[in-house]
Formats: sequence, structure tokens, C-alpha cells
Amino acid sequence: MKQKIKTKILGLRPGKNRRIYLDHNATTPLHPQVQKALVKAMKVFGNPSSLHRFGREARAAVEDTREKVAEFINAHPEEIIFVGSGSEANNTVINLFSCAAFRKCEIQSLPLQGREIITTTIEHPCLLESAACIAEKGTIVRYVGVDSTGKINMDELKNTVSENTGLVSVMAANNEIGTIQDIKTIAGIVHEKGGLFHTDAVQAVGKFPLDVKALDVDYLSFSAHKIYGPKGIGALYVKKGVPFCPFIRGGHQERGRRAGTENTLGIIGLGKAVEMRKKEMAEESRRLVGLKARFKKGIEGSIPDIRFNGHPVDSLPGTLNVSFAGAEGEAILLYLDLEGIAISTGSACASGSLDPSHVLLATGVPREQVHGSIRISMGRETSTKDVDYAIAKFSSVIKRLRTMSTVPKGV
Repeated sequence: MKQKIKTKILGLRPGKNRRIYLDHNATTPLHPQVQKALVKAMKVFGNPSSLHRFGREARAAVEDTREKVAEFINAHPEEIIFVGSGSEANNTVINLFSCAAFRKCEIQSLPLQGREIITTTIEHPCLLESAACIAEKGTIVRYVGVDSTGKINMDELKNTVSENTGLVSVMAANNEIGTIQDIKTIAGIVHEKGGLFHTDAVQAVGKFPLDVKALDVDYLSFSAHKIYGPKGIGALYVKKGVPFCPFIRGGHQERGRRAGTENTLGIIGLGKAVEMRKKEMAEESRRLVGLKARFKKGIEGSIPDIRFNGHPVDSLPGTLNVSFAGAEGEAILLYLDLEGIAISTGSACASGSLDPSHVLLATGVPREQVHGSIRISMGRETSTKDVDYAIAKFSSVIKRLRTMSTVPKGV
């Protein structure tokens, strides 16, 4: 309804153009092989907890995926917990501190009771809001800033982490600007002080190799629908031996760590998605790096007064965040949508809000430029023709919006 009203106000009319999806960080289309696996899996309807043949068939499918996921990130199958989403996985880890049994656990002979949590200013809203919630309940939460490229301030982190630190949570790759963090170094800083470390790897898993043992993380979250799998299913890695407390209770599923009948269909879809990522990830990554460079060069050459946000090198292969002076992000999105191009103004979970991106503000982008920022995120079906078409449409749309705008045009 909101888009219809805005479209009417702007006097826009949808055209009959090609459809190009450039919002893969929000969600990805199902991989064709995942679709086939899901159709076949619809016959597997038994409850994985049941002892009869139908239940055993479902249980076998669930455990098969558990092994695939574990192998993909170099974990043990028993360290994988299936959850409903990446958001649930993140909430589970942050809310560990509200569990009385967990707080009585010890790390390096010190109880977790009274320990602090540290995270960054650019995390996903599901983690930031969870942290704010437990802060209201009495847990001390501290926030570490980032530099202009979105990289965590290592000196600030070292000065903030102490013997009082119970948990540090830092995302592996940012969903808005694509910046990739040095997770191994960060985990080392945390462990040196005796704390636990969690990484939200929702945007990272399946886009570049991740090895939980090499990175030495204690907890890791990811989601199927970011890797061409189905929505409603995710996974949480919990290193063997680290403290854990269930977030959802009421059953013995997932070895007593996550109650609720397993989403067998979704889990099977996740397994096939991981299987296809293992085959296609390396080549797709190389191709997307080239398309990203082409997109960036095309925009730079056709549109003046722009700013690219995020790290220029340590960034997701298909993610490009751009600020356009003299244009408003939501208007850019609507005009491009009418040209058949789907983009985003930031995190999909916050797209219904008129508030400026907390990620861009944290990197020091001026507020007026934040409002003129959009995110382009490419995927396995994005072609060179798609990129060239989008560049041409970006140029005409920005030019049109700037002629109507009273927003300052200098970046």
C-alpha cells in the first residue's frame, strides 16, 4: 500500500521491462536443485522423533543434512543445531546470559555471573535489539565502533575486552555494506581474556570459505535463504564443550537444545543448498567480483557526485553500497523498480523504517548522504547484460531525481 501511494504521488507508471533481481542480501531465489529436492522431500512427512518407519525416514534426512552442514564449515555434526532462522540463532546466543544455569557456568575458573557482553555498532537489528533487551534486564552491554570502511576498531576492542567479558559478538560480513571482518584475530583477542566468541555469519556462509576450527569461534549463526535455500530454517554452530542453554524449551529435539518438531522439509532444503554451495561457491565468487568491478566502473563513469561505502577490498563479492548526492534512497528504489530492477536501501529487516541506516552512520557517512544510499547485491543468476542494463537505468533515474530534488548534490 505504501509503495502504491508513493508511486501515485510521484506520477509513476509501471513499465513492461525486464526483471533484474539485485537484492540477494535480503533473500535469494531457490536454487533449481533445491526446488527439486523440496518437491521430492514433501513425501517425507514423518516426525523425526517417532520410532516407526516414517519417523526413522525423516530422522535420516535430518541427520544427513546435519553432516553436510558440519562438513561445509569444518564442524562435528553434534555441534550443529537446527533453528528457525539466523535471527533465532543470534537471539539464542545473546539470550544465553538470561539463563540462570548458563550464568553459573565457568570460563577459565570464573563464573559467567556478572560478565559483560560486547558487540559492534553495525550488527544486524536482530542482534542489537536482543542486546538492548538483556541490557534492560541488567546485563552490561558495551559497543565497539568501526572505521570509515566498516572495519572494527581493533585498538578499541582490545581496550574494551577484559576479564569481565563473558561474550563478544561480531558479524563476519555486514549485510548492508559487505565489509568482511578479521574474525580469527578478533576471536583470539576475546579468548586471550577468557571470553566466549560468537559470529553472525548469515551473510558470509556460502559466499566465501569459513572454517570454524581455523577461526576458533565458539558460536556461529547462518540461514538457508541467503544461500538459495528455503526460508524458515537456519543453523547454529555450538563448539563442543562451551556453555549452552536452550532458548526454546519444551521438548527433547536437537539433543534437548532446541525444542519443537524439526522442520524436516526446510532442513532437507538446507542440505541441498549447502551441497550446491560446495560445488558452485568458488566459481560464483570469482564471477561476482568481476561483475561488481564492472558495476562500480559503470556507475563511476556515468554518474557524478557519488560515494561507495564499505571496504574497497575486504568485501562480499556481489555487494555494492552507493550514496548518491541529491537523490533520496527510497525514490531511487521505486523508480528502478518500475524499470524492472530490484535493489534495497539497506537491511531488509529495517526497510519499513524511515530511520537512516545505523551502519552507514556508524561509518561516518553524513546523514543527508545516508538517506541517498542504496545497496546492490548480486547473485548466481546475475549476468553481464543485467549489470549493463542496470547501469544505464541508474544513470537516467539519478539524473531525473536530481532535477527534482532540493537536496545538496555535493558529496
